[in-house]
Amino acid sequence: MARKITRYAVVGTGGRVVNFIDPMVTRFEADNELVGICDTNQGRMDFHNKRLAGELKYHAVPTYLARDFDKMIKETKPDVVIVTTVDAFHHQYVIRAMELGCDAVTEKPMTIDAPKCRAIYDAVKRTKRKLRVTFNYRWAPGTTLVKQLLSSGIIGDIIHVDLEYLLNTSHGADYFRRWHREKDKSGGLMVHKSTHHFDLVNWWLDAVPQEVYGYGRLAFYGKENAKKRGIKVKYDRYTGNDTGNDPFALKLDGSGYMLDLYREPEKYDGYQRDRNVFGENITAEDTMSLLVKYRTGVVLNYSLNAYLPREGFGVMFNGTKGRLEYREEHGGHVVEALAQKPQGEEPIYKSHCVVHPLFSKPYEVKIPVAEGGHGGSDPLLAEQIFSKKPPKEKWGRNAGHGQGAASILIGIAANQCFKTGKVINIEKLCPAMGKAKRLSELT
Repeated sequence: MARKITRYAVVGTGGRVVNFIDPMVTRFEADNELVGICDTNQGRMDFHNKRLAGELKYHAVPTYLARDFDKMIKETKPDVVIVTTVDAFHHQYVIRAMELGCDAVTEKPMTIDAPKCRAIYDAVKRTKRKLRVTFNYRWAPGTTLVKQLLSSGIIGDIIHVDLEYLLNTSHGADYFRRWHREKDKSGGLMVHKSTHHFDLVNWWLDAVPQEVYGYGRLAFYGKENAKKRGIKVKYDRYTGNDTGNDPFALKLDGSGYMLDLYREPEKYDGYQRDRNVFGENITAEDTMSLLVKYRTGVVLNYSLNAYLPREGFGVMFNGTKGRLEYREEHGGHVVEALAQKPQGEEPIYKSHCVVHPLFSKPYEVKIPVAEGGHGGSDPLLAEQIFSKKPPKEKWGRNAGHGQGAASILIGIAANQCFKTGKVINIEKLCPAMGKAKRLSELT
């Protein structure tokens, strides 16, 4: 008897969708079929169809504008819809896909605010369909090693966690060139970016967050901050302008991926991928600090800054039997034309894990090396999504809507706290998440 082919449709065709399309139609083609693409922009859909028929050696598939999403489902009959749209619209397509009889897979974050989160819970309950939230960071060798060590009780019961995340002036700045800089589209970095970090802590601790308090502000990017530092904002976007030695400039002309996926498709909807990071209309914060209390009693101290000379993070766990320190160094951002002397340095990509037992010497734990995108995590996650017989998963790295909610609700609570100055109770934001203390008790 032939194996059933799983039929997939995708909605949203920005850069992130390749993490789903590519493994589906190459490595896992025997078990899966891409049957349709949906987006607001015909140019981006045409770009991906060109890739499918060309370098991926697949074939072009039917395309549908966003207004025809229901038509796509009716005509192509997918089993699963993959959602990689602008974050603010995740809930719209997740819910409609389930109402039309499909399961759904969504890129993180699941959605951006509490009403949308509650609407997804309601749709899952009402339709009985399944939703997977793709947290690829869980699958990296270093983060998985941390989970294994903590689960072994190597530092006893965890009492306190300290996580500092550094975004540099390449990666961090890029959020302020794109739609992510508008909180009504992304939820700000507290939701769009930090959901990665909150999810890791939730998963490492196997704990559900309870309360959030913190501060956040736009302190580096934006026109007013540039003005305070004597920076003249001469252009709204970089492409087509004389940017001189502007270290933040990103130009979409020339040839290649950025031209084909973003510059050329501007004629369809006017979306600009290269807006000035010191321009107007920036509502997301770039400087954030939080305290998060978990239902298990653990407290997380978290910070994110998006304008630093290097990138990476450090997380420290303090327990009853010692301390575990894990660090990732992702590299700096050096603009050669502005450097005082030639750099000639290799990019920094290093990970370290050190255990400090009480009353004995610290020691380093070797981190396995893996190949593939995002530190080797992307191939493992793709296998879980697209393989008919994925490897047995013993570390709980697959996530559904409950665990998706647990991560975004920290960021959503943080955004409310930034406005009100009050401690925010997460259960009040989404009562449907229930009273569970352990993340593993959620879907």
